[in-house]
Amino acid sequence: MSCSRSCPRRGSCATCPSPSSGEPCRGKLLLVGNPNVGKSALFSRLTGTHALSSNYPGTTVGFLEGRLAHGERCYRLVDVPGAYTLEATNEAEEIASRIVDEGADAAILVLDATALERNLVLALEVLERKLPALVALNMVDEARHKGISVDPAALEEALGIPVVSTVAVTGQGVKELLDRLPEARPARFAPSSKEERWVAVGRIVESVQKVTHRHHTWRDRLEDASVDPLWGILVGALVLGGSFLLVRTLGEGLIDHVFDPFFENLWRPLLDRLGTALGPGTARDLLLGTLFDGQVDFEQSFGILSTGLYVEFAMVLPYILAFYGVLSLLEDVGYLPRLAVLFDALLHRMGIHGYAVIPTLLGLGCNVPGILATRVLESRRERFIACTLISVAVPCTALQAMIVGSLGAISMGYVALVYGVLLLSWLLLGRFLHRILPGFSPELIVEIPPYRLPSPGALGMKLALRVKDFLVEATPLVLGGILLVDLLEMVGAMTLLARILGPLFRWVLGLPGEAAGPIVMGLFRKDIAMGLLLPLHLSPRQLVVATTVLSMTFPCIATFVVLLKELGGRDTLRSMGLMIAAALLAGGLLNALFLLLG
Repeated sequence: MSCSRSCPRRGSCATCPSPSSGEPCRGKLLLVGNPNVGKSALFSRLTGTHALSSNYPGTTVGFLEGRLAHGERCYRLVDVPGAYTLEATNEAEEIASRIVDEGADAAILVLDATALERNLVLALEVLERKLPALVALNMVDEARHKGISVDPAALEEALGIPVVSTVAVTGQGVKELLDRLPEARPARFAPSSKEERWVAVGRIVESVQKVTHRHHTWRDRLEDASVDPLWGILVGALVLGGSFLLVRTLGEGLIDHVFDPFFENLWRPLLDRLGTALGPGTARDLLLGTLFDGQVDFEQSFGILSTGLYVEFAMVLPYILAFYGVLSLLEDVGYLPRLAVLFDALLHRMGIHGYAVIPTLLGLGCNVPGILATRVLESRRERFIACTLISVAVPCTALQAMIVGSLGAISMGYVALVYGVLLLSWLLLGRFLHRILPGFSPELIVEIPPYRLPSPGALGMKLALRVKDFLVEATPLVLGGILLVDLLEMVGAMTLLARILGPLFRWVLGLPGEAAGPIVMGLFRKDIAMGLLLPLHLSPRQLVVATTVLSMTFPCIATFVVLLKELGGRDTLRSMGLMIAAALLAGGLLNALFLLLG
């Protein structure tokens, strides 16, 4: 966490002092509002771009905390998860209700001026709890463009608490909001029923809001086209195609010009000196891995300090930065909810709702952030289905390079066949899991915000938090996983496993028994496994079967250990069992098909 730019001792966030007394921050403020009302942009304005991302105890629901110093007070600002009601309908709303019930010095109620009626429902629920509050009437610029006029003075009189008009993206009204913080007070609303609350909301809106006619703009037409069943698919294809091109360009640029030069010019000499100091032995084998011509090969040595760090920081991190940057941009512009709506009908048939498209898209870059992003899903059942589908049938960038590189030179038809099998496996396995797993998938209830220009500060904060969370969570798991694999290889466990699986590969998949070893090696690195398959001189059809099975079994060690952390041991074993069964079934059917075709 970090203090706001106005704090006199910004940076000493652990003991952020009150300017007059030198005491640590003891005040607590809540930022409460519906999803997509500009809370993130306002949070960024109030605290700077530094914040701490946390999960509410015992849940996967996250929220942000920051420090805000203003006048004689220093506050801990909590960005409460976006909710439509405190009468919880999902886990995020349940956590929002708990945080509000825990109390605070005051709550800043962020209302979207373009959708005042819906926003006031949550506001009245908070005010009924007698929490001191004031209102940030946000997006008044967008409301004006839509022909909506809200009188802040009349709204202040109706609610009985201070109301300040704001535009969080530009900072308009934020200073006045801070100046009026001491005026926050409880409102006079008594607890009421849902029907009584809606009557009160209608009465307030009628007295404070006026709507005038306006003509549709090009942005309005684009918003409508984005969720249209036909045009929405075309817009989505253009957006996704442009996004993947941008991610690939940014990721490869970072690798070529930043990370590879760092590892080659700065890190390699340090490892060479360490290898000389250690000499031959177990310590060097674990830390540096296998040496090729006396030197570390960052991709193949498989040491903790060589391949372990290189894979995460030079191969995965650049795409993480690119993916999260583009994803945050699409999110803040307002496109991601539209994409979720377009995919919801398909994904709901697989037991997950439309927001699962986000982890799936991330998985196409790297499965690790894809697995981590399944936290946006509301139930453990949905997270299990999404994690399993990503692990089995969503090829990461490295895996896609392997598929194209190994089969593209023979025939692009074989490449299309592998992708077709993966897509079919994704659809059928999802449908199968939806049918056999107990429970149900909640409906997708999502606000479709207008398109808007994003706040650079909020974008930077979101990107920094996501990258930090990835590094903190994934680094120890990746390094620990590589250490475990190295130890298994040293005792010969992997070789023994490959020998045991040889007959199964011959009878079911039509592959020579020697192919079992490389495919088991796919747990380490897919491209290395592919390199070990090539000397076996497989026929094109055998290579298709081997590539398909290799693609569907055992994601890289980084994905495996993150999967273990997210699902736990029992569900990870279930997911692995489904993975192996699906891969053998797909490979066996491909082999049978090729035998029938002669």
